[in-house]
Amino acid sequence: MLIMRGARINVMNRGDDTPLHLAASHGHRDIVQKLMQFKADINAVNEHGNTPLHYACFWGHEQVAEDLVGSGALVSIANKYGETPTDKAKTPLREVLKERAEKLGQSLTKIPYKDTFWKGTTRTRPRNGTLNKLAGIDFKQLSLSQKLNENQSGELWKGRWQGNDIVIKMLKIRDWTTRKSRDFNEEYPKLRIFSHPNVLPVLGACQAPPAPHPIVISHWMPYGSLYNVLHEGTNFVVDQMQAVKFAFDIARGMAFLHTLEPLIPRHHLNSRSVMIDEDMTARISMADVKFSFHPDFGPSSCSQVALEGLRPTIPPGISPHICKLMKICMNEDPAKRPKFDMIVPILEKMQEK
Repeated sequence: MLIMRGARINVMNRGDDTPLHLAASHGHRDIVQKLMQFKADINAVNEHGNTPLHYACFWGHEQVAEDLVGSGALVSIANKYGETPTDKAKTPLREVLKERAEKLGQSLTKIPYKDTFWKGTTRTRPRNGTLNKLAGIDFKQLSLSQKLNENQSGELWKGRWQGNDIVIKMLKIRDWTTRKSRDFNEEYPKLRIFSHPNVLPVLGACQAPPAPHPIVISHWMPYGSLYNVLHEGTNFVVDQMQAVKFAFDIARGMAFLHTLEPLIPRHHLNSRSVMIDEDMTARISMADVKFSFHPDFGPSSCSQVALEGLRPTIPPGISPHICKLMKICMNEDPAKRPKFDMIVPILEKMQEK
């Protein structure tokens, strides 16, 4: 009906997402087919270079992805970070799409990203990295299957939503007020960052009622957090090569987060807030970012770091290059600590050795 009344097929939101991007990301196959029928730009790119096929692959919407490829979506077009749609897909879907693309005459050679959107336009858009602002989730659509953890800040559950394995974080907040509710609704959409392979986005959120507590959901990561991998026996040995790979992933993710405007506030990087994907990629969890109504570090903890030189202990036996980098990063003078975009090439060279 909207199309018949003149709605623009390829209109963009603040992140340059078209209706086809959003329909593909949510798996609405009927809407995707209708948009394609009315000649939607099937290879439209948003501000991060992602096409609708990138999102269909990322979310595992197999039928939508196959429909897109069948209508001409390119499987080898790279986003700003060099990732093609098939890089975002799990193995079975990846092979199906490549095979179908080849049968349709597509080349599987990677098509590099070209930043052509800005030519001839004076529009400006915020670099907040999010997909779209409205991402409220109906609590009744969530299926909770297993409680993973509980502490004073809340409960962690494994569950399912729209056919995907997810982690459900229930926040225990004292005196839930209208002000806190408003802050929650304003802040969580900024954590829906789908634009970097080393950042694990918040998928969505809902709040009481009908949910018992404010809830944030994210993708299920089979290996859990980096803390789990290092300390809780996941049958995976982290040797020096893998440790450098984790460090490289984390540095890349943090370097990207530091380019966002505005910056993500109240993000405390530690091994519990870094999740490990099934392909052993480290991803910084946006679900672990604190909200403005959360208590911050106490003055005692801050003074120990600032005045008493409290630092992690560097274990014996690690490479002198890593040891030197760690010491530089923990310099008591913040001005002498390298930024993450300076650390990335150092770790990249370490990986090559």
